[in-house]
Amino acid sequence: MALKWWQKAVFYQIYPRSFADANGDGIGDFQGMINHLDYLKSLGIDALWLSPHFPSPFIDCGYDVSDYVDVAPELGTLDDFKRFLAEAHQRDIRVILDLVLNHSSDQHAWFSESRSSCDNPKRDWYVWEDGVDGGPPNNWMSYFGGSAWEYDSTTDQYYYHCFLTEQPDLNWRNPEVKQAMWDAVRFWLDMGVDGFRLDAIGTIFEDPDMPDHTSKYSQFELYKAFRMAKTKEDREEYIPHWEAMFHHQVEQPGVHELMQELRTIIDEYDDRLLVGESEEIEYYGDGDNELHLAFNFPLMRTARLTPAWIRANQEERLSELPPGAWPCNTLNNHDTTRVYTQFGDGKNDAALARLSLALMLTLRGTPFLYNGEEIGMTDYMLDDIGQFWDTPAIWLYNLAVNEVDASEALRLAAKASRDRCRTPVQWANSANGGFSPPEVKTWLPVNPNYAEGVNVAEQLDAPDSLLNFYKEMLHMRKRTPALIAGAYEPLHDDAEDYLAFLRRSAEQSCLVALNFSEQPHNIRFELETSAGRVIFSNQERENEIDFKRLNLAPYEILIVELI
Repeated sequence: MALKWWQKAVFYQIYPRSFADANGDGIGDFQGMINHLDYLKSLGIDALWLSPHFPSPFIDCGYDVSDYVDVAPELGTLDDFKRFLAEAHQRDIRVILDLVLNHSSDQHAWFSESRSSCDNPKRDWYVWEDGVDGGPPNNWMSYFGGSAWEYDSTTDQYYYHCFLTEQPDLNWRNPEVKQAMWDAVRFWLDMGVDGFRLDAIGTIFEDPDMPDHTSKYSQFELYKAFRMAKTKEDREEYIPHWEAMFHHQVEQPGVHELMQELRTIIDEYDDRLLVGESEEIEYYGDGDNELHLAFNFPLMRTARLTPAWIRANQEERLSELPPGAWPCNTLNNHDTTRVYTQFGDGKNDAALARLSLALMLTLRGTPFLYNGEEIGMTDYMLDDIGQFWDTPAIWLYNLAVNEVDASEALRLAAKASRDRCRTPVQWANSANGGFSPPEVKTWLPVNPNYAEGVNVAEQLDAPDSLLNFYKEMLHMRKRTPALIAGAYEPLHDDAEDYLAFLRRSAEQSCLVALNFSEQPHNIRFELETSAGRVIFSNQERENEIDFKRLNLAPYEILIVELI
């Protein structure tokens, strides 16, 4: 069976405000994206995922949408978006959009009507409840801090918000809400977008009986414990209490039926895609009737990528996939620590960054990369709370400053803040990293390591740069059918330092060997053939390999076709 475009593609996530500023206001925009489409094409990117581009007061960095069928003015106009989409398609680059289903902004016209009176026709478009004993309807918490209920004096009731106060939850049990949102979906599909990445789908419904949660810890205690945990075991101790706190607000009955309804709309259009911000295998549905892809988030939830961790992840993930489902792998995004920071060891960071990319491009499934990873951008820890945009981090700081000294509160907030991985892309070794003109204040500070070679312009001219390694690897993958369509077969399950596996397709079989250590290894592979042709290595090698006595260099990435 022929593969779909999204099964063959390498995706690249663009965070629009931080990608490229074309009009010199310190904020990325659609013209900036258009200006760099040739760069993305030459890099080897097949598809783009845009973080939210809708009008928004930007309280939650665009995930508080005030109009689902328009473009944020700071990014451009709807015509600018149409031109961006057309230019991407001319280069055979697909485009999927972020779709925020759970909530709107409190500045959306729908919510303005809903809160105006109890008998407004849109009152039931959101979740409203009477208070209890002079307080909220129950003790539910917001994921972003504090109570999940906000009192509104206009009607003497509380509205529910799973996330920020400014993000009231839509009432998806109301058919009119569904119709309005499905109309918005069709608006973008009719324009020609290639699909959607669905935000926060697990929180769309809440328990209608609204019982209190039973966690014995405060939210701040749990948040601090997670952020300060030094080991996986320390973190896992608190997971049951976190789950108890949000048990009635997530993964409630009805969400899968809703995804099936959305899938029927998507299937009215040719060759479109649904990707879910969820690690749950169940969202693939029964017989491919919900999402096309769900992120393999467990893979990146470790302080260090080791062969044992990767093998265990793949064994579990691939075995759980329903028949016909396609895997989807990523190591970071706009919400998580950058790869160079997360998986580096402070000594071999460049080598480990290359291994991380090689892993994404050789595992079975569709890889998603994040803008700036190709030049080794790192997290940037802000040192002034006034620079922060990430509201949950600001909430954490304001709580922590009452518990610890101000410097420790700032350190906690900077570590928790998603701003650290959303800083502007570094295009050149010039003021503002070439993102904006030198005299402009960028919306987030540019990481000063642009002056240390972490920028596009200098790396393009350096043959051994991480950027050119990305280009070489991405184009190699396109030429290697087994890496796109092949089945995954692990080898040497007890190896501690290196990961080895086969990828087998109808046209080709390949061995992949990734050495995650400083040590060389002499390896013997018992395969159906003793010889192989080197497709890729980051070391100097002869063209042919003898599988009976293979010498794997420190941090080597080796891909060999069986002959």
